[in-house]
Amino acid sequence: MNEVIKLWNNRQIVTKQAPPSITTYLLNDDAPHGAILVIPGGGYGGVCESTEGYAIARRFNELGFHTFVLNYRCQPHRYPEPQQDALRAMKIIRGNAEAWKVIPDQIAACGFSAGGHLTGCLGTLQDEDIDASDQDEYDAVDPWPTALIMGYPVISLEGWSNVHTGKNLLGDKYDELNVKYSLQYRINEKTPPSFVWCTFSDQMVPYPNSLIFADVMAKAGRPCELHIFPYGAHGMLLGIDTLDVGQWTSLAANFLRTQWKRQSLPEGSEERKAFDDLYTNAVQAKLEPPR
Repeated sequence: MNEVIKLWNNRQIVTKQAPPSITTYLLNDDAPHGAILVIPGGGYGGVCESTEGYAIARRFNELGFHTFVLNYRCQPHRYPEPQQDALRAMKIIRGNAEAWKVIPDQIAACGFSAGGHLTGCLGTLQDEDIDASDQDEYDAVDPWPTALIMGYPVISLEGWSNVHTGKNLLGDKYDELNVKYSLQYRINEKTPPSFVWCTFSDQMVPYPNSLIFADVMAKAGRPCELHIFPYGAHGMLLGIDTLDVGQWTSLAANFLRTQWKRQSLPEGSEERKAFDDLYTNAVQAKLEPPR
């Protein structure tokens, strides 16, 4: 049974849009699972829940994750209101971890296009003073995800990338703030492991957005997996009936499980060393079957 949960109860939210909320897609097997907050795109001018929300959530259910679809404020609402909604959603998910059987340190955010930018904000703006409090029990809950998934994301708000998205988010302050909230400049040691995918032929959000994010992640020593598929217009969603794009959800699920497994192994432990050794040529050569 899917439940729509309003994000704010005490804070005065004035909007002509539907109240910010999350819709729950919980697995019903009475076992603990990692969770994914799905953040649809829409250029910060709308929220494409019907295309980049519910179907994505159900697919990740099939792959073994609890999921939640975010409905957030967008234009004429400006920064930081969408970010407040996303952070508040994370607080509610982690705050209900026991009741919903969510593993608290295995909560990812997964966003598309402008929703990818909002997802990226959850991984790069930890030092911004974004107030997601509502004078309730969730105020003290950690709002930051432990992994990111971004599909054909808007990373830069600069002129070469996607000015429309930037102006919807920043309004009259676009010229002043577009570089500040171009996320390739905000990657830091707190940025969680990130899975990024896009297509070379995306006609709306240029693929260098994904490339530059992954490149800076690598230079910062942060885990990142990047896939750029040769074919596909903007908004490839699940890539149904394609041999290549259609595998991205399985790749992302394996990425999450890999990162969360490594994070669960104490640094300096024999278990962590054995895990890391699997990614060396010496061990892989030994593991190859005999000819």
